[in-house]
Amino acid sequence: MTGRVQRVRARIAAMGTTRFVLVCAVAAVLLHFPGLLWPLRPDEAGFTLVGRHWDPEPESLYGPYWVDRPPPLILIYRLSDLVGGPYFLRIVAAVGCAALVAMAARCGHLLGGARAARWAAVTATALTSTTLIDPVSAKGEVLGIPFVMASIWLAMEALRVLERSRWSATALAFVAGMLGAMAMGLKQNMVTGLAFGGFLLLTSAIRREITWPSFGRLASAALLGAAIPFAVVIGWCLAVGVELDVLWYSVYGFRSDAIGVISDQVLGRSKWRALILGLYFLLTGMALIVAWLAINARSAWQRHPSVTVATLAIIVIDLTSMILGGSFWRPYLHLLTPGVVLATALLAGSGGRTLAWTRRLTAYAVASAAVALVVWCTQNQFAGTSPEAELTGEAIGASSRPSDTIVIHGGRSDIVMASGLTSPYTYLWSLPMRTLDPDRAEMVALLRSDDRPTWFVEWVDRDHWSTEGLHDFNAALEIFYEQRGVGCHDEPIYLRRDVERPALEFECGTNWRYWSRR
Repeated sequence: MTGRVQRVRARIAAMGTTRFVLVCAVAAVLLHFPGLLWPLRPDEAGFTLVGRHWDPEPESLYGPYWVDRPPPLILIYRLSDLVGGPYFLRIVAAVGCAALVAMAARCGHLLGGARAARWAAVTATALTSTTLIDPVSAKGEVLGIPFVMASIWLAMEALRVLERSRWSATALAFVAGMLGAMAMGLKQNMVTGLAFGGFLLLTSAIRREITWPSFGRLASAALLGAAIPFAVVIGWCLAVGVELDVLWYSVYGFRSDAIGVISDQVLGRSKWRALILGLYFLLTGMALIVAWLAINARSAWQRHPSVTVATLAIIVIDLTSMILGGSFWRPYLHLLTPGVVLATALLAGSGGRTLAWTRRLTAYAVASAAVALVVWCTQNQFAGTSPEAELTGEAIGASSRPSDTIVIHGGRSDIVMASGLTSPYTYLWSLPMRTLDPDRAEMVALLRSDDRPTWFVEWVDRDHWSTEGLHDFNAALEIFYEQRGVGCHDEPIYLRRDVERPALEFECGTNWRYWSRR
């Protein structure tokens, strides 16, 4: 066994660094293939629907649907949908992960030569491909981390070329700042790129690795670059008439209200998800690499003090951001990828015991990703299971007319997408509904109006989060709707009493066939 391992190491060593990184980048793309055509996840479907119906108004950033995300993210979903349909963005995300691998390797080369470049590329490939974080969806986290990695890389390059060319360094800092801000346009708390550049420059100036005038010039260039994406979004709002306080609340202000709702209504579930997230943080190898960097921080400081400070800072910032967010969804771990990759590069640039354990931890991350992929494929691709929400939506769509509409109690926008119908209710997600319509007054008013939806799906029990406004809600549903069956998730499906539609019929993932009662 030892001889086989040595032969594998010899073959890898014989492969050029550029070719090795290219293999890792291609692997990062191919490892996304199993989930490429898996049905759209709720967030993907919701963002796509918001993009398709985007119609800004003074009091509404996106028009008929409300979402707490920056306009650049919705723009990417809209453009991707127009170019290649709703699944095309997953290809874009996979290519972005390949670019991240290449940039991670370059950062590793700057910190520790060819050896660090290879280990950084391997770590990036494993973390961007592991199904423990997210095997399917292309959301703001995975779309944004290539921009973060690019910002980090260019910030390091700016310091590298500073002595040779001030103008080149200034230009690199400008682009680094712009890319760091662009990442925030995809996920508003993705400040890692800008934070890394700030800590890198400040530490370098304090340690007199660069002069204070150089610090001022590079920092000013980075801030100017960072201002451009924000200026573009603000300018667009002014041009189309969206009020700036509406923009601010949608992107940032809403989160403070939502955190209160999360803590009041589902504190127990959030704690459970936090424990699960911590477990995946460990299983992916992220926690082990971060801990190993913390243990060897002094050694890393002696070789690359400014990068060590900046790396530890962004890891702390991203961990704090995940904790303060309150929701603890697994894709949030993507935010830590650039910091963990830098940690690997810093550790791989050393020798002796530090390098040996860095190799072991990186190998663990690769093995973890490989095992997770096999398990996920076996469970979801070959066991015959199917997403219940999509099947429910398709069944409703098959029994509907083009003018029909639908509302999902619980915010499953993938059901809306699968049905092919539109929703007259502005909140496609449960958190905005619970935060902005806590007593369900808007929903009750809709159910009592002439614009009430044709179909109503009770994906989540009516009293699951709160009983506020429940009496009026139950009364409206009983007066204007009748149950026409249950979906694959055992969710009741209601139809307006004043319309006639064919009976629902569909097969669920367990191959049980459901028929509704007329």
